[in-house]
Amino acid sequence: MSGLTDSQIDRYARHIVLKEVGGAGQQKLLRSRVLVVGAGGLGSPLIMYLAAAGVGTIGVVDDDIVSRSNLQRQVLHGGDMLDRPKTESAITSVARLNDDVTVAAHQTRISAANADDLVSGYDLVCDGSDNFATRFAVHDACFRNRKPLVSAAILRFDGQLATWRGYEDGLPCYRCLYPDIPPEEQTCAQDGVLGAIAGVMGSMQAVEVIKELLGLGESMAGQLLIHDALGATFRKVRVKPDPECPLCGGA
Repeated sequence: MSGLTDSQIDRYARHIVLKEVGGAGQQKLLRSRVLVVGAGGLGSPLIMYLAAAGVGTIGVVDDDIVSRSNLQRQVLHGGDMLDRPKTESAITSVARLNDDVTVAAHQTRISAANADDLVSGYDLVCDGSDNFATRFAVHDACFRNRKPLVSAAILRFDGQLATWRGYEDGLPCYRCLYPDIPPEEQTCAQDGVLGAIAGVMGSMQAVEVIKELLGLGESMAGQLLIHDALGATFRKVRVKPDPECPLCGGA
């Protein structure tokens, strides 16, 4: 199969037999560059499934180190990586899984000051951060640079997932849903989170990333998926463009 080695044909065989992916789709994944913001609860399964899928370059932005309290949900990291940078742990874990994949480590905290430089070098961005300030900085940079953003959030027993392409006509941006940073926000550290919820939502992020990269199925752009684990339910809410949106309104 042109462009793939025998080893790659064997490794990605279950993708290649999918007519929606095939050899051409797998080669596209191998050429793709995806930036993951946060190597924590959401970023852990997301990074591992993107690596397993053969996404060729995975950028990882995180300035934190691995702590014992992370291990309840952050399956990218092990006890042998305690007190080491999460980006370093990501490199080690991905190398163990798939040597086709390069991890570009960005040992920094993403902010409005550096977000444009970070997202501009990638095809698509994933946000698994745990605070609104980071989410706004990442989203706004993606909007300015016309990069698709697949975003997820978790708290307690609940999860949310959305794809944002508000730079396209007729689609909402994140600020259509949240015009500005809320004055108060809940955190996993304060309110807790069921570890497996991170696995559910991070894995779903990986699915949406692959769909966006390959143009498969129905995009989540313009929709918000809400998961209630205690009720074992998923529901979709359509997000409409806000003509008064401070970012995309009137664009």
